[in-house]
Amino acid sequence: MEYSHRYPAYPTQEVAAELERHIDVHRQAYNYTRYEYENVDADNIGSAYKHHSRLPSWKDQFPIFSEVNSKALQRTVTRFYQNLDSLSEQKQNGNKVGKLKWKSPREFQSMTFSQSGFELKNTSGRRATLWLSKIGDITIRYHRDIPNEADIKEVTVKKETTGEWFVSFGLETDDAGVPEKPDVDSLDASNSVGIDLGILNYIHTSDGKTVDWLGLEAEYERLQREQRKLSRKEKGSNNYEKQCREVARVKRHIKRKVLDYQHKITTWLVGEYDAVFVEDLNVKGMLEQSHNARTRQDAAWRQFIFLLEYKADLYGCHVVQVEAKGTTKECASCGVETAKPIWVREHSCPSCGFECDRDANAAMNVLQRGFSELGLGWPEDTPVETALPTDTTTVSAKRVVETGSLGA
Repeated sequence: MEYSHRYPAYPTQEVAAELERHIDVHRQAYNYTRYEYENVDADNIGSAYKHHSRLPSWKDQFPIFSEVNSKALQRTVTRFYQNLDSLSEQKQNGNKVGKLKWKSPREFQSMTFSQSGFELKNTSGRRATLWLSKIGDITIRYHRDIPNEADIKEVTVKKETTGEWFVSFGLETDDAGVPEKPDVDSLDASNSVGIDLGILNYIHTSDGKTVDWLGLEAEYERLQREQRKLSRKEKGSNNYEKQCREVARVKRHIKRKVLDYQHKITTWLVGEYDAVFVEDLNVKGMLEQSHNARTRQDAAWRQFIFLLEYKADLYGCHVVQVEAKGTTKECASCGVETAKPIWVREHSCPSCGFECDRDANAAMNVLQRGFSELGLGWPEDTPVETALPTDTTTVSAKRVVETGSLGA
């Protein structure tokens, strides 16, 4: 199993300058890879492996490429082809895509050491040391241990727009210590849950729990103040650059707060249930239709689903995405569709008379579709009327943070 750990880094002024120089060399290597891909005979290139064979001639022609670690240089070439594959995948999914663009210094702020060229030392305390080939030692805040059974496959060093440095370790471990997922045949309505990614609430579960939205009003007010200050600065001046970093710090705070909240919710879900079913959402459509697009965007539903799937393997839980179309309109009891404007918050079926909260009905439909996706029929002895609770339990943001903590 592959996963990663991220740590704040505190390079000295001299080492930070060297890191920036190396990153810029890698940026030039990335751009030159793009140039050769578009202008050199395709028989000689076309894959990362073939392109790696051109690196010795690069170093003869441009000695600056000899100043960085050779494995890291190969990883930068591979990075271009990985981005190319991502574009190809998006195109296959029906999205309009262009070409990979030339990277400016502002757009290229990281480099990766793969297989060799790094060593993690002095890990007995809260501070550790990372040695990088041709750069030197970097102090990191070692706030959580890397498991003894995990192998460090790669190290990525990144400078954020705020000026802060971070180090990410790509780890690989066998599946010996990972909990096994329960047998599919053992799943039922009592140990499984459907999730409706809501509008009034962050999520609504099929067993009657809701999680509140994370309040970000104060953060957005602060962001607007800092952006107004930025608009009054002379572009290109030192004060402008300083204020740019301040705006970036506020944005980073919002991003981290959302990510931390999602970590807590997803940890709670995969720890509480044997199977979690969630809608495969058209995020773009949600943003276009919603009058509160900023909040929807910060909800980062794709990120939320990614965290769920990522933690499913760590906690031994099934996470399955299901078709989202019609979950709100369709009656969870009889299947008849009823159109509901966004302001109608109650589901009332004109066919069978089943009534419940609109989001609870959608969550139950997600649960039933999840069972179908796994090849399981909906239990005949579990009618919707008894599966849905009569009262909705609201789970506050504070409780999610407390009970869903990764350290719990």
